[in-house]
Amino acid sequence: MNPTHTNHTLSPKLVRWTGKTVLWVFLLTTAILAIFPIVIVVLGSFKTNQELTSSATIWPQSWHFSNYVQAWKNAHFSRFTLNSIFVSVATTIGTLLVASMSAYAVNRVHFIGKKAYSLLMASTLFISIGAVVLRPQFDLMVMLGLNKTLWGIIIILVSTHATCYFMLIGFFRGIPKDLDEAAMIDGCNFYSVYWRIVLPLLRPALAVAGLSAFQGSWNEYILPLVFTMSNPELQTLPVGLANLRYGIGAAAEVQLMMAGACLSILPLLVVYVFASKSFMQVTAGAVKG
Repeated sequence: MNPTHTNHTLSPKLVRWTGKTVLWVFLLTTAILAIFPIVIVVLGSFKTNQELTSSATIWPQSWHFSNYVQAWKNAHFSRFTLNSIFVSVATTIGTLLVASMSAYAVNRVHFIGKKAYSLLMASTLFISIGAVVLRPQFDLMVMLGLNKTLWGIIIILVSTHATCYFMLIGFFRGIPKDLDEAAMIDGCNFYSVYWRIVLPLLRPALAVAGLSAFQGSWNEYILPLVFTMSNPELQTLPVGLANLRYGIGAAAEVQLMMAGACLSILPLLVVYVFASKSFMQVTAGAVKG
């Protein structure tokens, strides 16, 4: 009786322990697979090109900090970084405005074609036609006279706001409509309710959506490449990094690309640090709810 009873009481504990062990092994394996390429790039940025192509060791034999200086000069980082910051900040602001206004209208107003609009927005998340739309987009910017400016890139990037739209509309549903009615009784109209009541309540969600928009626009490569072919002064950082691939005599300069990639990550890390508080607020609200 007693041994059988002991086995029955220990089996659930053994199952839980096994489940936790498998979970931790999976999480550690995923973390290692995600971090390992970053470590390789960071360590490779301090190697020489010869060492990268011939050495099998991960750790550099000697640390060449001059790779970062050379990458900064060769890729014109100061100019391209300013271009990327301008495109990313303008795209983020425009995306948040358009996505929040559309989500507010869909959540608060009943209009003809509401379901069709939501379906169209959802389809853009799952259907990617990629380079097929590049030519029509470029022709449209030519008609508007924006094909030789960064504003053409910004407008196109803002138009791809479906991800932020669906991120925000979930938070809009959590804001009771009684607040709208109370504000309108106090003299607010539909637009002032959006600007003065709803948006302040969405600050954590706006920060998370803005981070997603900033990251996407910062890493965008194809659009800036197409729109800046005739004007290299307007190239963004990803396009400038691609120019580091070949140095003098068309020799591959992989170490410079790695150093440039490490430099290009720094602004994103700064944005993540400032947005971490908003992530914690969103997570805390989700757990509390």
